[in-house]
Amino acid sequence: MNIAILGYGTVGSGVALIIEQAHTPFTKKLHVKHILIRKGKNKILSTMCDDIHTILNDKDCDTVVETMGGIEPAHTYILQALKSGKHVVTANKAVVAKYLQEFIECAKENHVKFYFEATTGGGIPWIEGLDKAMRIDEIDHIYGIFNGTSNYILDHMERYNADFDKILKEAQSLGYAEADPSADIDGFDIRNKLRISASLAYAFHVPEDFPVYGIRTITKQDITYFKHLGYHIRLVAKTKRQGNKYGCVVEPVLFPQNEIESNTKNNYNVITLHGKTIGDLKFYGQGAGKLPTANAIVQDMIDINENTTRFETSFTNQMHYDKSLCLCDYIVRTSTKAFGAFSDCSYTLDTYQGCEYLHIKKVAVYLMHQYMREVMKTDPNAFMASIFEGENDD
Repeated sequence: MNIAILGYGTVGSGVALIIEQAHTPFTKKLHVKHILIRKGKNKILSTMCDDIHTILNDKDCDTVVETMGGIEPAHTYILQALKSGKHVVTANKAVVAKYLQEFIECAKENHVKFYFEATTGGGIPWIEGLDKAMRIDEIDHIYGIFNGTSNYILDHMERYNADFDKILKEAQSLGYAEADPSADIDGFDIRNKLRISASLAYAFHVPEDFPVYGIRTITKQDITYFKHLGYHIRLVAKTKRQGNKYGCVVEPVLFPQNEIESNTKNNYNVITLHGKTIGDLKFYGQGAGKLPTANAIVQDMIDINENTTRFETSFTNQMHYDKSLCLCDYIVRTSTKAFGAFSDCSYTLDTYQGCEYLHIKKVAVYLMHQYMREVMKTDPNAFMASIFEGENDD
């Protein structure tokens, strides 16, 4: 298989490295023929080019690997490659979340493959596992830790009784967090991964307009309080389905100490699906990083090269977002002057080390996020988390 890699950053160079080392009979069948770099950059390798048409017009190039990130020109290049009769493999969660249906339908029309395992869960074979589960079961529930950066921050704040800003800087120095960490700590990276997962599970391209709440305002005192109650906190994506109705949310979740999620450390991810016959099925591993992500890309290329059969998604279902489908208990830390936002809720008040925490009973997730938007206008440092309730968690 002759391959073109679009982008030679962290992930693209990782793909090239795995193929260059070629330890197995499968990887020895892969050959990097082109590497697309930006115009004006030095072509330090003989395979480098700066014109996408060099790749599109090469009939001997079988597969395009897109690792540039972002929406454009990635979206355009992926479509051009598919229409040129080339398979495409990508790790770009943002562009896949937005254009998943278009890419899959374009691949089918042109009798090529579009694979994207590395977009969700890094090196974890999550998409493949979801595909296999769907061959037997209707998936009615997915939840998990989809982001290594946020998990590293929360885990290390807990373990070392440290402030958010200190651990964020540590994560940035280790390369886990970007200079602008917004996508990770505000939940937008996880939103993309949840959209991809739910879209596959429901055979319906899920829009992005569901509630997202991140960890930017969490304090070490919050974490101390949650531990006092017997909880560990993680930033989690959740989706639930009942018939043709579904709900999705990204928010901090409090897990009892004995749950796997509570014991998922550092930059690791754990993702759970639920089906009628399989029950809960969990996938654990490194959710990011140069070589784990590159590994997932190379696995996709091997599947294409070996003509491995996969479940093919058709976006034929008509699904409807139900604002009342998901219900949760919440704990909110805010100032007294913001309590009025919850006047319609049933809650109790707990004071811990000078901070006031509202324990709110059974609120629709969508409504709770609306309440918090109002609270943040008055108290921009407020924080909330839902409470996990096991297999029946809403």
